[in-house]
Amino acid sequence: MTKMAELVNTKKAAEWASTFLEREVIPSNICYLVNYAKISKYSDDFNNILINIKELKEYYENILMKERVWKRKLGEDLNWKLSFEHLREASTTKHVHRLHPYKGKFIPQLVEYFLNDKTDNFKTKVLFKKEDIVLDPFMGSGTTLVQSKEIGIHSIGVDISNFNCLISEVKLNNYNIEKITKILLDCLEKTKEFSEEHFDESNYHLLKEKMSDFNKDFFPNPEIKLKFINGIMDEEKYSELRLNTFLKQNESLIINEIKKNGLANESEMPSFLKTWFSKQIRQELFFYLTLINNIKDSKIQNLLRVILSRVARSCRATTHFDLATLKKVQEKPYYCFKHKKICTPINNIIKHLDRYTKDTIRRLEDFDSLKKDVFSEVIQGDSRNIDIVKEIKDKNSEFAKILKSKKIDGIFTSPPYVGQINYHEQHAYAYELFNIERFDDEEIGPLFKGKGQQAQDEYVEGISKVLLNIKRFVKEDGDFFIVANDKHNLYEKIAEKSGLKIVNRFRRPVLNRTERDKQPYAETIFHMKNK
Repeated sequence: MTKMAELVNTKKAAEWASTFLEREVIPSNICYLVNYAKISKYSDDFNNILINIKELKEYYENILMKERVWKRKLGEDLNWKLSFEHLREASTTKHVHRLHPYKGKFIPQLVEYFLNDKTDNFKTKVLFKKEDIVLDPFMGSGTTLVQSKEIGIHSIGVDISNFNCLISEVKLNNYNIEKITKILLDCLEKTKEFSEEHFDESNYHLLKEKMSDFNKDFFPNPEIKLKFINGIMDEEKYSELRLNTFLKQNESLIINEIKKNGLANESEMPSFLKTWFSKQIRQELFFYLTLINNIKDSKIQNLLRVILSRVARSCRATTHFDLATLKKVQEKPYYCFKHKKICTPINNIIKHLDRYTKDTIRRLEDFDSLKKDVFSEVIQGDSRNIDIVKEIKDKNSEFAKILKSKKIDGIFTSPPYVGQINYHEQHAYAYELFNIERFDDEEIGPLFKGKGQQAQDEYVEGISKVLLNIKRFVKEDGDFFIVANDKHNLYEKIAEKSGLKIVNRFRRPVLNRTERDKQPYAETIFHMKNK
C-alpha cells in the first residue's frame, strides 16, 4: 500500500513536474493524467486528489524515452517542441477553432509558431509582422485565418469546398453576442419542446440508468483502464462477455416510441441521413432546419447551420471511436474502446444541441476578446486558377487597396495528403442537410483516387498548379510554408515544377492521434522561396 507520506496534492505534483521537465506544468495537466488513467488516483480523507511522485516520475521518464525512440526511428532533426505534446486539448482547440470538427486540421499553435515574432534554435528569423498579408490556398476550416486574426495579420483563405468556406466565415464573422445568444437559446428551447411533444424516451432513459449501474459494477474507471493497459485483463474477451450479458438483460428497452405524427416527410430525405441517423434524430434535425430557414440574417443562419452540423456529426449511428471515419451503422449498445465501458448510440439531439449552443456562444465571446482589427477574407474556388486580386476587389474594396499596394507577404498552408481524406465526404451529412453543392472531383489527392503512381502524379501536378497560380499574387521574396506528410517524397518535384526552392525543413512528430494505429510518423513544414 502506498504511504500517505509518498503522496502530494496536484499543485505540488505540478511544481515537481515543472522542475523535472524544465517547462511549465499546471495542476490541470496532472488532473488530466489521472482522469485518463495515465497515473493512479489516490485521495485523502476529504476526497482530495493525491499523486504518487514515483509514479509521476515513471510516466514522464517514459515520455522522454518516447522522444528518444521517435528520434532514433525518424531522425535526430525531429523538433519535439513542435509536437506541442505538453498542451491540453483545451489549448489546441481554443476559442473558435473548436466550433466544428474537421479531419486534417493542423493545431493553431503550429501556425502561431511560424507567424509570430519569436525565434528559437530552429526558427532563427522573424518572417511575418503585424498587418502583413498571409494566404492559405487550402484553407480547410480556417485555422491559418483565425490565428492570423489573433496575431494581427491580414489573411486570405481559398477552398474548393463550400462547407469549409461556411465554417471559416462563421469563425471569422463579427457578431452582436447579446443578439445571437437570444436567437440561439430560443431555437434550442423550441427544439426541446418539439422533441418532448413527439417522442417517448422512457425506455431510453431506463436503459441509460441500467447501463450506468452496469458500468459501475463491471467497468469502474480509471481502475479498469489500468488493468487493460497493464495487461492484467484481456480487454476484448472481457468486454465481449459483459456486453452480451448486458444486451440479454435489457433487450426490451432498445426501442423508441413516437407519440405524435405530423413530422417531416421521410421519403424526401437524402440517403446519407436515412442510413446514419435514427428516425427521431432525423426529425429533430429537420425541425431545427425549419427554424434556421425562418431567420432573415444570413450570418446568423450560417452560425446556426454550423451548430446543427456539429450536432449531426456527433449524433450519427456509429461508435464513438468511429465518428471521424464511419465504418458501420451501430443501433444497439456496444463496448466502447474509447471510453472503456458500455456505450449506446445517441437517441436524440437535445443534449448535444444544448451543449454546442452554449459552447458556441462562449467560444465566440472568447475569440471576440482576442481578435485584432485586421481583414480576413474567405474565397470559394479552385486555387489552381483563382484570381485572388479580382475576388478580393469584389468582396472588400478596402482590403483590395492594401493588397494592390503591397501584395501578399507569404503562404502558410497544409495541402491534402495523397489518398488520405475525402474532404467533401467527411461532411456528407451537412451537404445533404443544407443542400450545398459539392465539388468532389476537383479535390486534389482525395482518398477515392488512392495512393498509387497515377494518384501521386496527379497530386504533384495539382499542387504545382496551385503554387504557380498563387505566386503571381505573392511578393518576390515572399515565404511559402507548406505542412506535409511527404512519405512519397513528392515535394522536391513540386518545388521544382513550381519554380520554388526549399530553403529549410522543420520536422515535427505527430502525437495524440485518435487512430488505433499509433506508429511514429513525422510531418515536414517546408519553407520555400522563389528561385
